[in-house]
Amino acid sequence: MKEQVARTQQKVVRRRQSQRVKTALPLLPMRGIVVFPYMVLPLPIGRDVSIRAVERALAADRRLLLVAQQRSSVEEPLPEDLYDVGTIATVLRWVTLPNGHLEILVQGQSKVRIHHYTQRRPYLQADFQQVNDIRKRSSGPSEEVEALIRQTREKLERLFALGYLMPPDILILAENVQAPGRLADAILSNLELEVDEAQPLLEQRDPLRRLSAVGDLLEKAFDRMVMQHHVRSKAQENMTKTQREYFLREQLRTIQQELGEVDGHTEVLLEFKSRIDEADMPPEVEQEGRKQLGRLERMSPESSEANLIHTYLEWLLELPWRVATEDALDLHRAREILDADHYGLERVKERILEFLGIRKLKPHMPGPILCFVGAPGVGKTSLGSSIARALGRQFVRLSLGGVRDEAEIRGHRRTYVGAMPGRIVQNLRKAGVINPVFLLDEVDKIGRDGHGDPAAALLEVLDPEQNHAFSDHYLGVPVDLSQVMFIATANVADAMPSAFRDRLELIHLEGYNDDEKLQIALRHLLPKQVDMHGVARERLRLSETTLRQITTGYTREAGVRQLERSLAAICRKVARQVAEGQTEKVFHIHRGNLSRYLGVQKYVSLPEQERDEVGVALGLAWSEYGGEVMHVEATAMPGKGQLVLTGQLGEVMQESARAALSYMRTHAEALVIDTETFNRHDLHIHVPAGAIPKDGPSAGVTMASALLSALTARPLLHTVAMTGEITLRGQVLAVGGVKEKVLAAERVGLTRVILPQGNQKDLEDIPAKTRRRMDFIFANTVADVFAAAFAD
Repeated sequence: MKEQVARTQQKVVRRRQSQRVKTALPLLPMRGIVVFPYMVLPLPIGRDVSIRAVERALAADRRLLLVAQQRSSVEEPLPEDLYDVGTIATVLRWVTLPNGHLEILVQGQSKVRIHHYTQRRPYLQADFQQVNDIRKRSSGPSEEVEALIRQTREKLERLFALGYLMPPDILILAENVQAPGRLADAILSNLELEVDEAQPLLEQRDPLRRLSAVGDLLEKAFDRMVMQHHVRSKAQENMTKTQREYFLREQLRTIQQELGEVDGHTEVLLEFKSRIDEADMPPEVEQEGRKQLGRLERMSPESSEANLIHTYLEWLLELPWRVATEDALDLHRAREILDADHYGLERVKERILEFLGIRKLKPHMPGPILCFVGAPGVGKTSLGSSIARALGRQFVRLSLGGVRDEAEIRGHRRTYVGAMPGRIVQNLRKAGVINPVFLLDEVDKIGRDGHGDPAAALLEVLDPEQNHAFSDHYLGVPVDLSQVMFIATANVADAMPSAFRDRLELIHLEGYNDDEKLQIALRHLLPKQVDMHGVARERLRLSETTLRQITTGYTREAGVRQLERSLAAICRKVARQVAEGQTEKVFHIHRGNLSRYLGVQKYVSLPEQERDEVGVALGLAWSEYGGEVMHVEATAMPGKGQLVLTGQLGEVMQESARAALSYMRTHAEALVIDTETFNRHDLHIHVPAGAIPKDGPSAGVTMASALLSALTARPLLHTVAMTGEITLRGQVLAVGGVKEKVLAAERVGLTRVILPQGNQKDLEDIPAKTRRRMDFIFANTVADVFAAAFAD
């Protein structure tokens, strides 16, 4: 008897030892799911600790501990955030995703209870003890167990018949499994349960109680499915009821009209009908409006398409189809407005008056489309506003800078979500008339990408043969733009597409000299800034001498924007002192205290800060910001006859440098240059400000002069600037932008300019005061340039 007891105790010890796993396994926290034995499911792995745990399992026997989190919101769970009972699972398959995450397929094996956490970093690892179901000794399944299994199978079949999403194999498994615990786990693996519902069932060791709980869950799921079917059938009945109510509503609307009573939707329809009758729209537009109104009448007011049609009709009715202002074509008044708004620009004003004069004689003549081209701040946009004032028309402005989508011009089709008309139609509604002055601002900055070419769409807008029936994709009806006066502005004409530029008449605004800037400041900028900053005009004393100091010492631009900013800075400081209590003081701004308001003077005239140097020539260039004076430096150094070009020079300037060098080598004897110099020296031409790209066809004579100075060690006059292209034969060719370049030379204090002989005719465009101040030398050949540019 004692031996039998001892053997029994030894079996119990061996069984307990077998239940305790000696080697700990990596643990994978599960968010929102509890894994049961025999359960097969895919798992996405994205957390770093989880990825490391899976990698450790794959490197060993592919076994993991799957334990549910008590709270799914915890990103980095600790042992106290996890349940004590989980499931051992085997990794069947795994895939590494491109982002480094994993996708694994696992199968549950057996339930375990966490005994001890052996590791927390870099992943959780735990020692565990297997949890087995409580087994009751019996010769076979009792009638109670069989009845419970049979009831569970029946509930499962009923649920499956209602369409519950569950694999069909579960029915076959339920028919063949006789163990209640195995059947319960198989069904639980296919039910949608919350963690707080599933975890107690995982911890339940009594298989009969677990199977009984599963039966209750199947009953609840069945009730939910029955309710869903009921709701679905009710919704179908409601749809039929809605259709019936629609016809009844139509009958009610007819009765209400007979009685003189209308509901909200009917009132909207009647208002639209009345507005269409009074809108005086073109026949084609009116026909489309009545068609859409008919569609709206047949729709339910709550439908989304009804809202779209409502918005469309609003656009049709708010556009000024036949509303126009009458032109006040008084040329004397127009001249007064242009003179009041702008100082100088005589040639531009004359062209505008000619344009208005033709409009007066022949109002319906499709005239040219003016395009003002010039540097920023010269008054291009304000000229358009002045033209609108002179005509008595509404003025609208459309900035095209950065527009890349053709739909910005033509509109979006109504099939798109959030569709709306293009900006042409939008501005017509804003103007309220069909004949405004329409300014297309910054046409040289239109972009182009995969959404179409806005410049090509503008061709229809600007073409008088087509714009009487402009097609906007949103409206779907022709819009008459023939009465709109289009005016365009640009900084650089060359940046516009050639087909688009061909539609425009370019009028160049070259910029202002110092005298013009002084008058603009006195007449326009200073009164405007004084009024904007709330300073009384008599409280601020700013003499012409001080204003001239500002224009020459603090601004060096073609336009007047920086000049206006400088005056604004002075007004701000004066306004602050007045606000601080100096209400009786008169503020005198003069040369002595100007730096207190604007800081240290930024610019000094070139003749004052430079001297005659070898290898340094002053060239005149033109850019979108106006004329500029640039230094061209050249030097000769021991080498093998190579030409080095630096300073971000474009291809045209590089070709000018090579042409100048070829001329030097060809005429070396006449220029008193030893021919061996070219073989024993490298020549380096540099244009400072190397971070700024530079290009253009007018730097040839400047590079030739700098090269000759470097090769002969003869200094160039630092008071002389030059421009012109050079040929291999030494001819000096005419260039463009003469006025801008001369004004740039005047701004920096230069008094002598060398121009090509072919540009002598361009002196008429230069202000008379500037012509009197400066000495112009016209060169036919490079020799003429050298004769005027060198000190000796």
